[in-house]
Amino acid sequence: MRAVRALRQHPQRVLAGVAALLLGGAGASFAVATLAPDASPLTQRTVVESVQPLSLEPQLDALATQAMRLYRTDLTRSTDTADILLKRLGVADASAAAFLRSDRLVQQTLMGRAGRSVNAEVDERSALVSLSARWSPEEDGNFKRLTITKSEQGYTSKLETAPLSVSTRMASGTILSSLFAATDDARIPDAIAVQMAEIFSGDIDFHRALRKGDRFSVVYETLEGDGEPLRAGRVLSTEFVNAGKTFQAMWFQEPVVAGQPAAIARAKGSYYTLTGESLRRAFLASPMVFSRVTSGFAMRFHPILQTWRAHLGVDYGAATGTPVRTVGDGVVEFAGVQNGFGNVVIVKHNGSNTTVYAHLSKINVRAGQRVQQAENIGLVGSTGWATGPHLHFEFRVDGVHKDPLTLARGNTSVPLAASVKPLFEKAAQSVRVQLSAAAQVQVGNVQ
Repeated sequence: MRAVRALRQHPQRVLAGVAALLLGGAGASFAVATLAPDASPLTQRTVVESVQPLSLEPQLDALATQAMRLYRTDLTRSTDTADILLKRLGVADASAAAFLRSDRLVQQTLMGRAGRSVNAEVDERSALVSLSARWSPEEDGNFKRLTITKSEQGYTSKLETAPLSVSTRMASGTILSSLFAATDDARIPDAIAVQMAEIFSGDIDFHRALRKGDRFSVVYETLEGDGEPLRAGRVLSTEFVNAGKTFQAMWFQEPVVAGQPAAIARAKGSYYTLTGESLRRAFLASPMVFSRVTSGFAMRFHPILQTWRAHLGVDYGAATGTPVRTVGDGVVEFAGVQNGFGNVVIVKHNGSNTTVYAHLSKINVRAGQRVQQAENIGLVGSTGWATGPHLHFEFRVDGVHKDPLTLARGNTSVPLAASVKPLFEKAAQSVRVQLSAAAQVQVGNVQ
């Protein structure tokens, strides 16, 4: 009965003691295969030695001090509270939850912020040992690290800034329904899918021209903090096969010429075809990063006026507050309220071209302001004659309305400077090898 009570009260210590007896006190026999000559002619003698097993108490004490640690990783959500986040991380610790609720750093940087990577270390009683969170809020090459550690005095928090590291990944996919569905299947971040659509926007109409069976390959950067992927970087090279036609692009940065004035020194990179043609056009294909066309440049039944009339622009469906950008360099000609357009911005690009951005919920520019291509000029809304949030976009040449979806494909590109052609061709050859390798990656990413 005493043995049974001991087993129930201290199962871990008793089992360890039995294991020690089996290994040390009961002895053992071994079969050994030898490569030496036949030992039968040799003299044999028996050696008997007593074996004293090690004391059980030190072994049991050492076993009792062994602590089990569990680790779990998750992403924060905008609706997280301290208790909800800890529960999702497998933590049942009232003191840790109280600290997270009261700590200023935690409340300012973690609670209510979505998408931040969190790692928790938990002991065998589900108590929090340590917690760390990482995120990259700025485009400055750094990331933030919040660490929470436990000591005899309680929990403490610390916020640090550290440099991001860059790794290269590659992937490929096939279009079955949409670009984002295909990139999701290939585990490619949405930010990379958006960049691909931007790069080829002058050649491929991603709203109307995608075909089932179209293929793509991409090599891109992943920005990491302490070895954990935090966000996507830049597309380095990509290939897209649309309706049987292949389009390729690569990022290339021309070297700065020594002694050249800063005003004309070309230090910024751009995307080029592998033959050296720049993919930067005078106008972007869309005033929004990526969205769906809900009404094109054609006759339509007006939802408010209830009559058939020409739709002289393109409507992009998007949620209220979605950023709107100017498609080209220019000067803001008008920024304010205008009849059925509601809040509207009109940009004059040169002597003949004008673009219109209507139904905005907010205007971020003023009349007379100079704007650059892709600059934020407002937010999507439903002001004026609108049945729901969307952007109405127009493109006019000498006052005549043109189909905005064809404007980018009518732009001319700029060839690469002849002085850097040899350097570019060497880089392009390396890119061809990378894209060939990326095309073999059917599912997921490789690093």
